[in-house]
Amino acid sequence: MSLFSEYKKTLKLAAVEEVFDLIFYRPLAFLFVKAIYPTNLTPNQITMLSIMFGVAAGIVVGLGNSTWFVYAALLFMTYNILDCSDGQLARLKNNGSEIGRLLDGFGDYIVSIFAYFGIGFGFASYTDEPILYWILTAAAGASNAVQASLVDYHRNRYLDYAFNREALLEDSYNHFVEENERMKKEGGHYFDRFVIWTFFVYSKAQLIFSKSDTKKIEKKYEAKDFLKRNKVLMHFWTYLGPTTQWTLLIIFLIFNRIDLYLWTLVIIGNLLAASLTVIQKRVNRNTKPAVL
Repeated sequence: MSLFSEYKKTLKLAAVEEVFDLIFYRPLAFLFVKAIYPTNLTPNQITMLSIMFGVAAGIVVGLGNSTWFVYAALLFMTYNILDCSDGQLARLKNNGSEIGRLLDGFGDYIVSIFAYFGIGFGFASYTDEPILYWILTAAAGASNAVQASLVDYHRNRYLDYAFNREALLEDSYNHFVEENERMKKEGGHYFDRFVIWTFFVYSKAQLIFSKSDTKKIEKKYEAKDFLKRNKVLMHFWTYLGPTTQWTLLIIFLIFNRIDLYLWTLVIIGNLLAASLTVIQKRVNRNTKPAVL
C-alpha cells in the first residue's frame, strides 16, 4: 500500500472533513501516526495525551500574558494534531472502540471548558470592561458548543447516507445504559461512567436536532439525491467545526486579539449557523423522500 493510500485510509470522508484538517492537521497527524505505528501506543492513550495538551493550553491562556498566549497557541496546535491522530491510528490499525469514541468526545468538552475559563481569567479579567467580556466569553463558549453539535449532527447524518449506515442512536444508547448499570453494581469505574454520561448528553442533543422523541433517528430521504443536494452544504457546515474554531483561536492568540476571536464566534459564527439552518430546511424539503 502506498503512503498516500495509507493516508486516505486514515480519513473519514473528504466531504465531511474540515479544510484546516485536510491541509494542515491531518497530514502532520499522519506523520506522527506513522512514527508511532510500530509501538504499543493505543488510540485511547493518544486521546489522553491530547487532552493533557489541551488542558495545559487553557491553563496557559489563563496566565494573561501576550507571550504566554503564543505558547498556548502552540499547545492548542499540538492538541489538535493529537486529536486527529487518535482516530487516524484507530482507522489504520482497525483497533478503534466505542469507549474510545466517547473518550474523544469527552476530551473535546474538557478542553473547551479549560479554554474558555482560561480566556475569562487570562483575558476578560484584564480588560477595562471585565463584566462585558466575561459575558462575551460565556456567549462564545455556548456558541462553540451549539455550533459544534450542529456540525456533528449533520456530519454523522451525511456519513449515514454515504456509507448506508443505520441512522440509529438506540442500539448504542441501550448498550451504554447496560454498561453503566453493570459498572454501578461492580463499584468504581467513575471515569468510564462519566465518559458514558457525556454520551447520554450527546444523544439528547442529537434528538433535539433531529426533532425526534425517541432514540431512533430514521433516514427520511433517498440516499443518492440526499448526497447530491447536501455535498456542498455539508462543506459549509464544516466551517463551524471545532478545528476551524481552534485554528481561529490559535491565530488570534498569536496576534493577542482574543477579543476579535470572541466577537467572530458570537456574531459571524451564529449568523452562519442560522443561515445554514434556513438553507438546510429548504434543501430537506426539496430532497426526494425515501421509498419505504
